[in-house]
Amino acid sequence: MPTISIFQHDLSHLLGRTVSPAHIEEWMPLVKGEVKDVSQETGEIRVELQDTNRPDLWCVEGIARQIRSVLNRSQASYPYYTSRGHTKRRIQVLQGMETVRPFVAACAASGYEMSEVALEQCIQTQEKLADTFGRKRETVSIGLYRLASIKFPVTYGLVKPQEARFTPLGFDEKMTLQEILTLHPKGMEYAGILSGHDRLPLLWDADGQVLSFPPIINSRELGEVKVGDTELLVEVTGTDLTMVVLALNIFATNLADRGATIQPLDISYPYETPFGSTVKTPLDMGQAHRISLHAIEQALGVSLEAKSVSEALTAYGYQVKTTRQSLSVRIPPYRNDLMHVMDVAEDVAITQGYDSFTPIMPQSFTVGGLTVQESTSDQIRDLMVGFGFQEMFSNILSSRQEWVDRMRIAGTAYERLVEVANVMSLSYSCLRPSILPCLLRVEALSPRSFYPHLLFEVGEVARLDREADLGSQTLMSVAAINAHPGANFSEIHSYLDLLMYYMGWSYELEPVSHPSYLDGRVGQIRVKGQPVGFIGEFHPEVLEAWQINMPTSGFEFQID
Repeated sequence: MPTISIFQHDLSHLLGRTVSPAHIEEWMPLVKGEVKDVSQETGEIRVELQDTNRPDLWCVEGIARQIRSVLNRSQASYPYYTSRGHTKRRIQVLQGMETVRPFVAACAASGYEMSEVALEQCIQTQEKLADTFGRKRETVSIGLYRLASIKFPVTYGLVKPQEARFTPLGFDEKMTLQEILTLHPKGMEYAGILSGHDRLPLLWDADGQVLSFPPIINSRELGEVKVGDTELLVEVTGTDLTMVVLALNIFATNLADRGATIQPLDISYPYETPFGSTVKTPLDMGQAHRISLHAIEQALGVSLEAKSVSEALTAYGYQVKTTRQSLSVRIPPYRNDLMHVMDVAEDVAITQGYDSFTPIMPQSFTVGGLTVQESTSDQIRDLMVGFGFQEMFSNILSSRQEWVDRMRIAGTAYERLVEVANVMSLSYSCLRPSILPCLLRVEALSPRSFYPHLLFEVGEVARLDREADLGSQTLMSVAAINAHPGANFSEIHSYLDLLMYYMGWSYELEPVSHPSYLDGRVGQIRVKGQPVGFIGEFHPEVLEAWQINMPTSGFEFQID
C-alpha cells in the first residue's frame, strides 16, 4: 500500500484550519488511511493509504481535499474542466508515436509561487503516481517544466538515439539519448521500457529546446523546477490514455488547490484516440451512473432516504441527481474508480461514519468446520512439506505478461484469461489461470539460494467459462516445481507419483504437446479418463523469459 509523508502545517494550510495529530487520526477513515508515524520535531506525518484504486489520495492535497469536502459538506469547483473552445497552447503528436508511447496530456499552471514544502510534495506525488500507478513509468510518467522558457507549439515525436542532444537533470554536459540510456542512472533504471525501439520519444518546443526524453529524464534547462517558480507546465506521457489523463487531472487539481490557475492545452494527434484526434486536457472523463437506492440499502443493511444518500455522496465529492428510488451519480474528474454499486455504498458508509451503524448480533448459533476441499488441501500440504518442498503463498492477481507471454501460450487455446474490467494497474489485471507462473516468479528471484529448489503451492485459480453463472469458474489446484542442475521429468514425476499414492488417487499420464514444456518431456495428468493438469520440463524459452538459469520441471493439477 502507498505510504506518503505529509507535514502538519501544510495540511493545516490546505484545510484552512489548524489541525492537530489527534484531528488527523480522527479524519483518516475518510481517506482510508492510517497514521504510521509522527515526528514532533518536524511535524512530519507518515500516512499509509489502504486504497490502491484512489491514486488521487496518494498526496497531501488529495487527503486535504477529501477531508475538506466532507467537513464543508460540499466540493470545490474546478472551472478548467468545463472550458470551451481551443486553447492558445498546443502539443503536436507526430506520426509513429502510436507504436512506442502513444499518448500525452498536459496543462499550464500559473499564479502560485512554488514553496519548498509544495515542491517536495509535487515530487513525491510525481514519483508515487509514476512508480505505483504507472507501473514504474511503463504506463505513466510525469514531467514538470518552467513554462516561461517554453515556446509553443510543443512537439512530441520520435528521433534516432544519436540524433538529439540535451543536458539531462543531474548532469552538466549534453548527452545523446543513447548515452542517457547507458550512462545516466535514470536511463539505466528505465531503459527496459524502450527496449526494442530504434527510434525514441522526445518532447521539444518551437525553438528546438528539448523538454524531456519520456519516460526517462527531463532536460536541465527547462525541467528543473525550483522554489519560487510561478509558472509551470505539467506533462504526462504513457501507453493508456485514460491513465495518462487521470494522472494529469490529479496533478492539475493539486496545483489548483494550492492556488494556481490551470490553463488547459490542446493535444493534436495524427491518429484517432478514445477521446478523438484533438484532446483538450485536463479532461473530465466521468459519466453519470444510475444507482438503485435499494441496492445501497441492501449493501449497508439499513433503510435510507434518497435525500440522506444524496447529501452523503455530495459531501464526498459526487455530483448527484435523485429520484424516489434511484440516484444518478458522477464522480469528480480526479477519480476513475467507480466500477460497481458497492463503490458508491462504501462512500456513503465512509461519509456517514462506520460507527453510526448499529451492529446486529447473529440470530442463530452455528459450528464451523473445514470443507472437504480444504481438508484435502491440508493433506496435500502436509505431504508436500514431508517430501521436502517449501510452501509459497502468491497473489491471485497479476499481469497478462506473466500468465501468457512468459509461459509461451500467446495465440494458443491456453491463453484465455479472466481479466479485470476498468483496471487501474496492468500489474494486477488478470486472475491467474495457473499457479506455476507464481512459483516461477519466486524461482526467478532465488538464484543465490542453495539448490535444489523445491517449491509448491495449493490455491485457487480462475478459468474462463461462458456457461458458468459469472462467466468463470474458481478451482483449487496444486502446483510444484523442482529446480537444480539435474532437474528432469523423471524426478518431478516421482514426486507426483508419491503424492497420488498417499492421497489414494489413481491417475494416468498421456504424452501430449504443450507450448510451456519441452516436446517429449510433457504429459497430461488424467484421472478417471478426464484431464486435470500437466507435468513436464519447462521449455528453455519459458526459463529465459523468467530469467531462470537452472533446468526446472513442474506439475500442476486440479484437486476439486
